[in-house]
Parts: sequence; structure tokens; C-alpha cells
Amino acid sequence: MTIWQPPLEGRSGPKFRQISDAIGEAARDGGLRPGERLPPQRDLAYLLGVSLNTVSRAYADAIDRGFVKGEVGRGTYVRGSGPIPFAGQAAGLKREGAGPIDFSLNLPAPGHADRELARTLKDLSETDGLAAFLDYDMFATSDRHAAAAVSWLRRTGLDARAEGIVFTSGAQHGLLVALMATLRPGDVLFTDELTYAPIKALAHRLDLKLRPVASEGGTMSPDALDAACRGVAGKAVYCMPTLHTPTTATMNNDRRAALAEVAERHDLTLIEDDVFGFLPVDRPPPLAKLAPERTIYIGSASKSLAPGLRVGFLHAAAGRIADLRSAVNLTSWMSPPLMTEIACRWIEDGTADRLNDFQRSEAMQRQAMARDLLPEGCLQADPCGFHVWLTLPEEWHADVFRMEAERRGVKVMVGGAFAIRPGDAPNALRLCLSHERDRQRVRQGLEIVAELMEDRSETGALIL
Repeated sequence: MTIWQPPLEGRSGPKFRQISDAIGEAARDGGLRPGERLPPQRDLAYLLGVSLNTVSRAYADAIDRGFVKGEVGRGTYVRGSGPIPFAGQAAGLKREGAGPIDFSLNLPAPGHADRELARTLKDLSETDGLAAFLDYDMFATSDRHAAAAVSWLRRTGLDARAEGIVFTSGAQHGLLVALMATLRPGDVLFTDELTYAPIKALAHRLDLKLRPVASEGGTMSPDALDAACRGVAGKAVYCMPTLHTPTTATMNNDRRAALAEVAERHDLTLIEDDVFGFLPVDRPPPLAKLAPERTIYIGSASKSLAPGLRVGFLHAAAGRIADLRSAVNLTSWMSPPLMTEIACRWIEDGTADRLNDFQRSEAMQRQAMARDLLPEGCLQADPCGFHVWLTLPEEWHADVFRMEAERRGVKVMVGGAFAIRPGDAPNALRLCLSHERDRQRVRQGLEIVAELMEDRSETGALIL
């Protein structure tokens, strides 16, 4: 049987990248069909006269670049053309409680919000005017709802105003709305080199051009943004200054002020994703406080209270509200009135504070577990965060580590999933500690990852 052989003639650069480039070209041009399995790594290494290490790196690079996907125990398959996939796109969100331990999804702990929901629904059932929650509310946000949202957002240090509030169906919907309201097809959006993975898919759908900006210490460098603006005319910046995903870093006050100054100088809109902003005990004020006229602030009840409470809070200057509401109208007509009512009741009666305290406490206990079990020199984390950032030893390539971890029953996310440019993909992993219900499963998963980190013997040598 003849196996596919990548044409390498005339290519330059490292051999593994030549093979990866050839895989990508064949996937685009039809030489490899969507769903087709690539040759086994050992067979291709023998055919090409290269080391198994070279082919392993090539396949891992092709996975990072979205050309193919690896399936543990089955092989590597061509994705084919189409929308850019994002991390977690094919994953189910259900918390199984059995089977593989899932560190790949950055969701809050489930907690005990169900008890609060039962009480709130009972109270609602005894309330007059329930028909309003089943009608098209559109943008007639009540003064009471706006006041609750303002009260909640001010906990982050934001100078929130009722007239600046727009409700969305969660923060991800809020991000889509912010992009639609701010940018047009072909516009340039600046992002971190490593950023929230769905940004790539959203930009693809909206025909936006992404321009990554270099980081310092895990957050965007204002000097690098200034230099990028001199090279290309950008319209907006997407960033996550507090508990950045995936790096876990929080931008300090000075850097926030410098970033706001660069945005002012180049007339950029700042899209500030602050979904984790309610977790830290102490944190700098939002960018939106420093540059209120040019910042669209995104907050969420889902990350701070309960994952299924799909209520997002946008806050912006008055001149941006009409465009934001128009984008909400286009994508979902409105945020669900009943969901918004529940979130606002919880803010008013103190339930939101209790649920947020639980999320913070649970995150801190799981972070302590990670610090105890994972190698200190490889770990970057925030004591209040949902995730950790783990740099791998040279003996392990991130995607090969991912496949071996999955073989042992642990799902992780590789650093390349967050890189705008494949060449910026770090040899690192993001581990999300909050998705699993049972802390014992979290401990078990961390122990498996720690064992793999120390395994630099036969297994590591063979697959790298």
C-alpha cells in the first residue's frame, strides 16, 4: 500500500517545519482529503529518512496550526478547509464526574447555586407580572436592572453608570457584540500574542485582521502596541488585563495607564475582557476607569456566580450604546429577561456576593493543591484564578504531552491553542482546575500531570 509522502523539494527551514508546511498545503489543495489519516509517524520517518523526533514535531506543529487533529489511540487526521477551530470547540461542556479528568475547559466550579435558584424561582412564582419575562423586552432595561448591574460592576473599581449598561447573553456574546459594534470587515484588531482562543474564530467569521502584540510578563506591552500602531492602522485592541488567559498574569497600574495612553494617542477602542475580574481579593482598577470614553468593558455573571447564568454586562460611553444595542438586536434580539431578573435579584439580596465568595474560595483551595503538586519553577498562577500556566521541560513537546496525558486520562490545553501566530506557540499548557466537581479528581489529575513532567526517560525520548 502506498502511503502519502510530503513533497519537500525546494523547501527551506527546519525539516519538521517543511513537513508541516507540506501537510498544510496538501490539506488546502486537496492532496489530502478532510478526514484522511496521516501515515504513522514511524513509517513516514523511515520513508523520508529522518528521525522519529522530526516527524513527531512536524505532526505536533501541524496540529497547533489547525491543519490536522490528533486523536489518542487512533492517529492524526486532516481537518480540511473551513472556519478556524478554537480550543474547546468540539468538547462537551457537561461535567461527567467520571472518565477522563478535564482540565481543558475554563468554567467556574458548579457550587451550590442550584439551592439559591430554587428559592428565587419560588419567590418569582409568587410575583405579579410574570408575563413580562416571556415578552420581547428589547432594550427597555428597567431602572432597577441597570442599578443592580451598576452596583455589581462598581465592585471592580469601575465608575459604572446606568446609562452605560447593555445586557448580553453572557460575556462571549458580549465580546461578539463589542467586535460587531466597533469593527468592519477588513479592520485590524490588536491582541496579545497569546489570547482567548475563540478570538481567532470570531475574527475569521467577521473577516477581521488580527495583529498580535508582544507581551511582557504575560500581558500586553504598551511599547509594543505603540510600535505596532506605527506599522499598521488598527481600530481596536482586545485584552484581558486581570487574570489573563492563558498566562494568569494581571497587568499592574503603571502598565494599564501606559496602555490607555497609547490607545488615546492612536485613537484605538479598548475592548476589555474582565470576566475574571471578580475573583481577586485585590486588583488594579479596570482600563475602563482610566479611559472611559474609548473602552468597552465586558463583565459576566457566568464566571463570577454560576456558569449557566448567561448574563453579560457591557459598559461603554454614551456614544457607543446605540451600536452595541444594534449588535445585540442582530445576534439575539435581547438578553433573556428571566435570566437577567435572576442575576439582578441575586445582586440586590446579597446572593451574588455569597456565590462569588464561594468561587474565590474554591479557586484558592484548588490553586493551593496545584502549588503543592506541580514543579514550582514551571508554574505560573494566581492564588484566586481558575487556571494555571505550566511551562514544559524541553524533553516534552506540548502536543505530544497532551496526547500522552489524554492516554493516561487527563485532558489539557496546549499553549499553541492561544497563539495568534503558530510561531509564537509556547511549549506550555493551560490547566483549568475549576471544571471538575470533585476536588479529589482534581488532585488525581494534577498528580498524573506531575508524574509526566518528571518522566524524562524512555517515553519522553521516544516521542520527542
